[in-house]
Amino acid sequence: MKLADAVARYVEHKQSMGMRFHTERRTLKSFCQWLGETDLAQIEPDPVRAFLAGTGPVTRFWQRKHEVLAGFYRFAVARGYVTNSPLPRTVPKPSQHFVPYIFSLAELKRLLDATESCEHSRGAMTAATCRTLLLLLYGTGLRISEALSLTLADVDLDRAFLVVRESKFYKTRLLPIGPDLQGILSQYLARRPGDRAADSRFIVSRTGTAVSRAAAEGTFCRLRQHANVLRHDDARYQPRLHDIRHTFAVHRLVSWYRAGADVQRLLPHLATYLGHVNIAATQRYLTLTPELLGEASERFERYAMGGHHD
Repeated sequence: MKLADAVARYVEHKQSMGMRFHTERRTLKSFCQWLGETDLAQIEPDPVRAFLAGTGPVTRFWQRKHEVLAGFYRFAVARGYVTNSPLPRTVPKPSQHFVPYIFSLAELKRLLDATESCEHSRGAMTAATCRTLLLLLYGTGLRISEALSLTLADVDLDRAFLVVRESKFYKTRLLPIGPDLQGILSQYLARRPGDRAADSRFIVSRTGTAVSRAAAEGTFCRLRQHANVLRHDDARYQPRLHDIRHTFAVHRLVSWYRAGADVQRLLPHLATYLGHVNIAATQRYLTLTPELLGEASERFERYAMGGHHD
């Protein structure tokens, strides 16, 4: 059996069980492209290891690719397509734990100021669209795919909430938004190009068409360089558009500490707002920054010295 045929059967099997399987399908498609037109039974360990290795140090991405291929080969072996798996038995540890970048308020302002550069480029997004997308992500903590998937019907500006439909975990949720973001989205809507059909995307390109994730991330990369927002540690990646979601979570926690709120009680609400299935997923977003650590330490010091545990 050809590799591509076995992959197609595996993807169809997973999706028939109700799984989206989009990311895994892309990984398997890359695997097919890497090996070309070949029989599944003829695949040797060396090209598989080369596919997993990619370039650069071992990262979490290596492990994700390994997990996808491991699931595929379990499926193939169970159905007799092959007798064994060519995957390496030892899974190396990543060279370093990936730490998301948390933007400072000054950096966010520089990014917003840099959106004016979109008017002088050949990019798909106008300055108003770039600015609105950044503020939407920072004001709600949406995943970039969720923000770009919003339709006009999903943005209820009269009642100040967004409808996020069937996101990562097949759940639809309502997100209330504050008056500042409500005003920003209203201003964008008034100038937004394109048609006004209810199922049209809210965030659109210069020509009124949907904005792809690749286009949004490419635009952000140029904005980041223009605004001189860079990592100066040894991290493999520069600040990403998705890091705005992490920044939203950390900044929200800092503001709760400063307001004297009961953070432990509010964490489940933050998890629900972010669309996480549990608090543990939210806690992974809460990268310790000097600002957050300082607020938490001050809260603990007051508690340890006999003050109120608020």
